[in-house]
Formats: sequence, C-alpha cells, structure tokens
Amino acid sequence: MGIKFLLHAICVWTCTTCWVLTASTDDGLVRVSLKKQPLDLKRLNAARITRVGLESNVNDQGAGVVYLKNYLDTQYYGEIGIGSPSQSFSVVFDTASSNLWVPSSKCLFSIPCHLHSKFRARWSSTYTKIGIPCTISYDYGDVSGFFSVDHVKVGEIIVKDQEFIEITREAFLPFLVAKYDGILGLGFPEISVEQATPLWFSMMQQGHINHKLFSLWLSGDLTSELGGEIVFGGLDWRHFRGGHTYVPVTRSGYWEIVVGDILVESISTGVCKFGCAAILDSGTPLIAGPTQIVDQINSAIGAEGIVSMECRNVVSKYGYALWNTLISGVRPEIVCVDVGLCLYNGSQKVSGRLKTLLEDETMEGSAMGESAVCTFCEMIVFWIQVQLKQQKTKDAVFQYVDQLCDDLPNPIGKSFVNCGSLEILPDVTFTIGNKSFPLTPQQYILKVETSYSTVCVSGFVPLDVPPPRGPIWVLGDRFLSAYHTVFDFGNMRVGFAKSAN
Repeated sequence: MGIKFLLHAICVWTCTTCWVLTASTDDGLVRVSLKKQPLDLKRLNAARITRVGLESNVNDQGAGVVYLKNYLDTQYYGEIGIGSPSQSFSVVFDTASSNLWVPSSKCLFSIPCHLHSKFRARWSSTYTKIGIPCTISYDYGDVSGFFSVDHVKVGEIIVKDQEFIEITREAFLPFLVAKYDGILGLGFPEISVEQATPLWFSMMQQGHINHKLFSLWLSGDLTSELGGEIVFGGLDWRHFRGGHTYVPVTRSGYWEIVVGDILVESISTGVCKFGCAAILDSGTPLIAGPTQIVDQINSAIGAEGIVSMECRNVVSKYGYALWNTLISGVRPEIVCVDVGLCLYNGSQKVSGRLKTLLEDETMEGSAMGESAVCTFCEMIVFWIQVQLKQQKTKDAVFQYVDQLCDDLPNPIGKSFVNCGSLEILPDVTFTIGNKSFPLTPQQYILKVETSYSTVCVSGFVPLDVPPPRGPIWVLGDRFLSAYHTVFDFGNMRVGFAKSAN
C-alpha cells in the first residue's frame, strides 16, 4: 500500500473538476466513462469483445464494458452506485489497491468529506452494517472508517452484498482538492484491508462475467471525451494493435511482473538487466523506479528540478546583461531593477516600460512568477559579484553559476524539461518478456498548465525499495496509456499490446 500511495501523494497537485457519464446498450454490456481535462499545477458506442486467444471478434454477453473518463490526464475514474436506490459516487479504478471505499454521512469532522458525495445508509433498503473499524495508511495520511455491505452498481451490473468501507475521517490532502469521491480497487484479496473481497472478484463469483480477466485501455487522445475503457471478462479489439505479449504474475497481491533492462535511446541503464519487479498501477499517473535509473533517464532527457530550471532560465536569458551591467559600474543592489527583472528594489519602483517588458518577456515560459524571477536574478548577481572579486574570467564565472543552479534543492520533488525540446528527446524502452516496449517523449512527459505558461514534467520519479522486495518499478498511467493491458486472473498473467490511441 505504501508504495502505491507514495506516488499518489506526489501527484496531489493534479486535482481539479471532472464529470462522469454512464451508459448501457442493447448488448447488455456495462459502460462507465472517464473524461480528459488539461493538467493544472493548482490542482498537479458499444464495444465488441474478443475472447482471449481468438483472432475473430465475438460479442460476448458475459463481459462488462466500463467506459472511462480521464481526470486531468492523470487520474481515470468513473461513476458507480451503492445502495437501493443507487447513490452515485465517482471512484478511481485502481489496479494497485483492493478495497472499495467512499465517504460516509457519518464523516462530520474532516473537511474533505464535506466536499464530496457521502453514502447515507438510511436511504438504502439493502444496507447492512458490519461495523468493523479499519484504517488505510497512506504516506501523506490515513483514511479511517468501518465496513458495511450493500449492493454496488457498475454500469448495469449489480453486485449484491458487496463489502465496502464507509470513510469517517480523511487526511486533509490530497482529498481536499480531489474531485473523485473514493477508490475502487482492482487488486488481489491479499492486499485488501481485512481481506475484504474485491468487487471484481465478486463479479466473478456471482456470475456476471464468463472469463476471469479484465482489460484496460487508457486513451492518449487529448481531444476525445472517451478517456479509456475497462472490459471485465474480455478484450475490446478496437483499442490495440497486434497480439499481446503475456508475462506471468510473479507475486499475488499487486499485479506484479518482472521487467528487464530499461534503455534510453537504445543504451542500457544496467540496473534491471537481470530483472526487477514491477507493479502495474492505474491509480498513479507517473512511473517510479530506482533512483540510479531514474536519474540516468532524467539526465538524458534534460530534466531538472523546477528551482534549477528557473535559475538556468534566468542565466540563459539575462546572464550576460547582468554581467555587462555589473562591470559597467551599476551598484549590485539595483542591477536586477535596471535590467527589468525586479519591480521594486527597496523604495525604488520600476518604470512602466520595464514593468511591461517584464510582463511580456520575463513571465513567458516561467512556472514560478515574477517574485521568483526577481529572487533568482538577485541571487545570480551576488554569485557573479563574488566571482568578479576573485578576478575570474567570464567563462569561469558562468560555469560556476551554472553549477550553483544545478546544485539548488528541488523541494517539490518533480523534474521539468523544456517543452520545446520534446521532438528531439530520446525514447525510453522497457524490456518485458524479452520484447521491447518503448515510450516516446509525448507519452512519458506531462504537460502542466500554470498561470503564465505550459511547463513539461518528467513522468519518471525515484522510488528506492531495498532488497529483497526491491528494486521495484511502479508502472502508472504514463506506461498504461501507451499499452493496452490484459489482467488475466485465470492464468495469472498480464498481457501488453500497443494501444490504438
């Protein structure tokens, strides 16, 4: 649980408003939709089903289709119903957890509960209270509640007497800014709190699906309202190209497999050459792995911390102007005002012309705003001044300044790249089942909207798990949106095919 929710915590900043559409058709299949929306830093048709192993398309009445909508291009969620009559909730469909939970009407003292739909037991004629208390621990906080039983509706499928958790206390973040209400786990019973039966297991046990598998497609088309699709009991042939490569599930609990070497532009990173564990996690937008490899990848794609990136931007755009202004004799304390990067310096106000210049030029491409740009400028002036006193050459001074920018801490833990360089960045390739699964820059980079510009965030974050459990990878939506994935419980395997986005 800790691994999965550590990544989820990293992505708190992706939360914003979204909506859900549920649909059914005459073929009896179940569809729940998830919608795409642009990512913001202030928050980071009836399917035809093919049986596994058959080339022809068959309309399998024993399969349930769930349409997904994409939450900020990072979270995939859909609408379910609990109780009789059904009460609606938006939930994240999460392959790396196993419990179903939603906020309870008894959640009175946690602010996030008041911003989401809450289950009201007294409204349901099929409700049974179990009352066993439980807590799910996240790295950023806990959610607590108690177990209950009621009918759960997924599209037109009604799973009877399903165990779920009514949450009575939620951690302040990330749920304060999340627009989904709860989580529907698609993992195994082994990682389920109190060994509660996962909902998709109940689907099989109650005969709602004929085949013990489900498949997942996450759309990469930002212009489409259809953000993805889960098919319980089969495959949707429209959403993949070619055959699937199947590999065994190596450890029950999570959907865990083995990945081999990871390559950057065909060059081996080495650490996982002889195999690393990997967890498939539709509940996180990122890809996490050993720091040694992630650092190699982020270095190869020019990714760096936001603080270092902004520092370098100021040096690149204004470094020589700052140098020339300093050596011309302008007092260091007013240099940044003189070049137009600070609106104020003490009691001195920048002229309207400089203010306009700042708004038109400095803010463009900046993810941090005018005050941060001013601060970087003053910091760089100080660095240059110190080097000038030591009579260093211009080249030596700027080599020193660049190194100091590189060494600045990265408090928010994310790495950023130049959005203008995506076309020339290398592919990153995962080896699975002795086959290559490349990710293009467009697939592993997240575009993030700020007040001033669009910035691009590396989808790779470090996660170090010591042996014998690690090293381990967590393959989130950056990977799953590139490859249609089959979660085959009947044969304890996972299959990947190129997504038809």
